[in-house]
Formats: sequence, C-alpha cells, structure tokens
Amino acid sequence: MDKNLMDNLVSIITPCYNAGSNLSHTIESVISQTYQNWEMIIVDDCSSDDSWEIIKKYASIDSRIRPYRLEKPSGSPARPRNVGLENSCGDYVAFLDADDVWLCDKLSSQMEFVASTGSEFVYSDYEKINFDGKRRNRIIKMPDKTTFWDILESCSIPCLTVMIKRDVIGDLRFKNVSKEDYLFWINILKKGTVAYNSGMVLALYREQPKSRSSNKLMMIKDQWNVLRNIEMVKPIVATYFMATYLFKGVFKYLK
Repeated sequence: MDKNLMDNLVSIITPCYNAGSNLSHTIESVISQTYQNWEMIIVDDCSSDDSWEIIKKYASIDSRIRPYRLEKPSGSPARPRNVGLENSCGDYVAFLDADDVWLCDKLSSQMEFVASTGSEFVYSDYEKINFDGKRRNRIIKMPDKTTFWDILESCSIPCLTVMIKRDVIGDLRFKNVSKEDYLFWINILKKGTVAYNSGMVLALYREQPKSRSSNKLMMIKDQWNVLRNIEMVKPIVATYFMATYLFKGVFKYLK
C-alpha cells in the first residue's frame, strides 16, 4: 500500500452495551486488520455484564484501544458514538458496533478505494451471520453510490461498513432518535456529499435473537418518523419514499 495512505489514522468508534458474549470477536477483528494505523474508541454505556472488564483487558494489551465509560446509561448508541467522535483523532472515522465483525482487509480495501477514486465517504456490502457467528453466505448487496435523494428512499448505507473523512463530518453529531445512524447519513448527504460502495463484502452483521416481525413494524414506524417529523418531507412525497423503502426492504430482510 502507498506510504501516504498509511499516514492516515482511522478512528474506529464502537458503542457498547451488554455485548460481552461477542465483544472479544469484534475487537479481535479490528486487531487483525491488515491496515494497522487505527485507534479504536470503545464507549461503554454502563453495561451490567462483563463488557467493561473485556474492554479494559484489551486496552491494557493494545494501546490503540481507548476505553471510555458513560457516567449514566444513555439508552441509545447516539451518545456513545458522539463521545467517540469528540475523543477521536483520526483523519478518517469508521463505525463498528460491539457485536459486529470486520473482515481483515476492511480498512485496507476501503483506503485503497479512497486513493483510487478520491471518495470521502465510502461503505460496502456485508454478510448477515447468525447470533452464534455461523456464516451462511447471506450477502447483502448495496447500491454503487448513494446521494441525498437516494437515501430518502431507503437506508443503503450500513453503519458497520462506513469509513468517512473527518472533514466531511465536521461538527455534525448523532441525534438521540431511533435510526440515529440513518439520520446522520441524511444530514451528511444533504450537504452535497455522495457516498460510494467500495464493491465487496467487508463486514459481518450479527443478527440479534429478537422477533423479526415486531422489529420490522418498529423500523417502518421509525422510518416514517425520520421522514415526516424530523426531515419534514411532505406527506405525498414521504408516502412515495415509504413505498420504495418497503419494496426494497422485502428483498433485504428475506435473506
């Protein structure tokens, strides 16, 4: 890899709440990256399991892992992610939740993509895995690029795959709402930024053992809330976007 690329520090922001059963796998997937110029900022949201002990153990082994713990539970990934942003030093920022996993070439592949295309906001395809970590080749393909108007139709930017230049984020922070990552991407793309898919599977999304039907209904409600009550999209336009969202979601969540 080009030496100039290696000079770019990547800040990896990981919110954590009661993820002890999978947290070591997540952290080790970062340590195993072929691109080694990173810092991992793990923000524990007052976990009641052994998450904090696991975080401190890895931080004592690898100085690139920086642990933070909130004074009181926030109940949302938004605050931990914002704490991570405020304490990060990287030229680029990436996001990885405490139960998901990166493949070993995630950062190197995306950094090479940035170098060859000049993109400032990149994401990738990903693979769904069972809660126990079993892989069954359930690949989720994302669009080649995403604009502001594209993302209003459907959230085509998986948080666990994102790498974004810090200058693009600026002072923007996550808001304490449902689908906080989706709203974050909307606010970035609203400024005219375009996000690009680096074109390969680079991360594993761990499905949680919850009711799929109840989650889907809640996701629909949250999607409508972002469009109508936060972004103030007109009802007829929001209805069109919701129809597109539902159509695309059928194929995405059947996998």
